[in-house]
Amino acid sequence: MTTLVAVTAAAGAEPAPLVVLLGPAPEAFAAAAAARGWEIATIPEALPGDVAMRQIEAAVSEAAKRHAIDSTRVYLAGRGVATAAVFYAVSRRPDLWAAAVAAGGGAEAAIDTNRLFGANAQLVPILWAVPEAERAHVEPYRAKLAAKGFDIDFRSSQMSVAEALDWLAGHKADPYPAKIDCETGSAAFARCYWLQIAKFDAAARNDVLPPSRIAPGAGAYLGLGGFGYSLDAAGPGVVVSFLPPQYAGPLKLDDRILSVGGTHIEDARDYVAFMAGQREERALGVVVERGKERLRLESRIALGKREETLTARVRAEYMVDAHQLLLITRGVAAVRLDVPAYWTPGSINWNGNEAGSAESGGCWSVTLGGAATRCQ
Repeated sequence: MTTLVAVTAAAGAEPAPLVVLLGPAPEAFAAAAAARGWEIATIPEALPGDVAMRQIEAAVSEAAKRHAIDSTRVYLAGRGVATAAVFYAVSRRPDLWAAAVAAGGGAEAAIDTNRLFGANAQLVPILWAVPEAERAHVEPYRAKLAAKGFDIDFRSSQMSVAEALDWLAGHKADPYPAKIDCETGSAAFARCYWLQIAKFDAAARNDVLPPSRIAPGAGAYLGLGGFGYSLDAAGPGVVVSFLPPQYAGPLKLDDRILSVGGTHIEDARDYVAFMAGQREERALGVVVERGKERLRLESRIALGKREETLTARVRAEYMVDAHQLLLITRGVAAVRLDVPAYWTPGSINWNGNEAGSAESGGCWSVTLGGAATRCQ
């Protein structure tokens, strides 16, 4: 659910920055952002996935209807369990964001979606602040993200509201970055800044562009229906803090999962580590504490089915000296280019072959092996 908070920037003609807050947003953060003249939208229940991504897109669109938004200063922030959704949103729609802040939490849930691509995140700075006590757990995931291209400013400390907002305010997006690089396996998320993949072609291979996917684990999960929990919640066990709408499984909010298949679960991080080590599907019992009762639920460990195993990747650059748009792609048969007037006229080269030219600013359609034409 998307909530547009009551505290907003004062009305006026001047475009305002926008911050989208994921997860349980503290009132102090929203109030401090509004005091700076920023617009705010909150999405209280944000788990990494395309459902939340659509809510995020809608939040940005709705905010723009209320007030003129500075598209070069649209920010993203999340904390705790919503941290994973920050990484997911940056990878899925990098063109939306000037910068992002993640407070605590982890990246595991985002990585396990199999849709986290490092190429997409190179132009979006992310400040990730975690308490020193959590650094050992978070560091391996930070390293995986950074190795694939995520631009992470990692800090082992708590972060004040003022520090987070100051850091965000120091970043501004370029509406037409000269170099872009994106990977996707979904036609619904095929936009890459000023380029959009119009047609996929799995046969169009190109070893110059290897996958930039952050490799997930086995994707093991309990067959109890989707549920959410905070990595920061104290044990014993895993505290169920979120259940999706129309949930029909056996869990209830505030249940504590104490053991899985006879293995004691100390806390949420212990549960994550346990599930990460599972490689086989099997039936088992789960012990749950509900109030003063202890219940045994029959369940099973299942392994996630991976989606978007085939992807397309596009790397594009405007060569100022040559007045040329250079496209290098894998898995792409057609693209649409949103070309700014100050880049034209300019020739287009696609995978080493001439593909016509963009004579003036606007939308141009190009097919692999063909020539550029005005978009219809």
